[in-house]
Amino acid sequence: MRIAPPMQTAEQTSPHPQSIHGLVTPSLLLDRSKLDRNITRLADHARQLGVVLRPHMKTAKSIDVARRVFPDGPGPITVSTIAEAEYFASHGYRDMTYAVGLSPASALRAMELCARTGADLKLLLDTVEQADALAAVREASGVVPSVLIELDVDDHRGGLKPDDPKLIEVAGRVVAAGAKLLGVLAHAGESYGLNTPEALIAAAESERMATVRAAEILRAHGHACPVVSLGSTPTAHFARNLEGVTELRAGVYMFFDLVQHGVGVCSKDDIAISVLASVIGVKPEKGWILVDAGWMALSRDRGTASQRVDQGYGVVCDEAGRVIEDVIVSQASQEHGILSIRPGSGKAMPDLPVGTRVRILPNHACAMAAQHGFYSVVDGEDAGIEARWERIRGW
Repeated sequence: MRIAPPMQTAEQTSPHPQSIHGLVTPSLLLDRSKLDRNITRLADHARQLGVVLRPHMKTAKSIDVARRVFPDGPGPITVSTIAEAEYFASHGYRDMTYAVGLSPASALRAMELCARTGADLKLLLDTVEQADALAAVREASGVVPSVLIELDVDDHRGGLKPDDPKLIEVAGRVVAAGAKLLGVLAHAGESYGLNTPEALIAAAESERMATVRAAEILRAHGHACPVVSLGSTPTAHFARNLEGVTELRAGVYMFFDLVQHGVGVCSKDDIAISVLASVIGVKPEKGWILVDAGWMALSRDRGTASQRVDQGYGVVCDEAGRVIEDVIVSQASQEHGILSIRPGSGKAMPDLPVGTRVRILPNHACAMAAQHGFYSVVDGEDAGIEARWERIRGW
């Protein structure tokens, strides 16, 4: 078995290596140029459509990434955990939407954060039980909650249909609890199952029409409904008309991933994060190469399995980030990944001796990034590390 020459060891003793050659693998890389390009793409699109962009920070979970999105200072963001809200509030962010259906405990913790920091953390709900709980939350915290009603625009998850009579009932109970009803929020999650521009454009328009319809119904019943919020990364990019909408949300667009590539939102070259891994074994008789990145580093996400092209646990690139055609992580255990040729390819496995380093692109950027505590920031094929950006974890 041929073994690649060992890397220099001087950097490996440093807590902050200056190049990826000094990183202990597996390690999470973030390409700054691709990040900036992705950020600019959606910001320009939202501006052209005349809506506020409220980026979802659930993918990045990093103040340093947020500063690339908002170079002039904190702007409006979406969060998926109270821990995220607390973290971003500590860095000066005040205008936040907590886009997960609330529990009484999370609502109280959210309002306590508002009381401490002056943040405006908007809550999300879709039931009368949640609305009724706000009275106790308001009394305990001394803060009037701001609330959005979650809509179901495509049978993807939670929320109320725009024409559901419960929409008006829930709105009334929010007001009766002494909270402030701001408007409605939708997420077109079923767009992840599409893969043509025509279908994505239609999904974006359907999302818009349903969300605007709900806002109109609330206004007809005396609720001002100043906020009309919608978004998913696919529909955000393929929306052609957002009349009646006030804000657009998306999160994974900053990094992109193989699921978004399969949907048709991005190219592989747009994917900004990857896991650096080392070859630790070669099994030519099986057509396998073993690396030290299993599902603990890559995540268990198999989101491309239902798409036209199954990418296994991730697409394999060389150390510089160039895709190695038809090589995927076909199997993963806790700390082992097995590289092999994509079924039906006919290509031969490349020569990757023990010690070789590769980069693995994520099926789901949110899930891959969640396995790691920080990003090693690089720029393209350059092996130099520009920075180390920490990321928040937990709930």
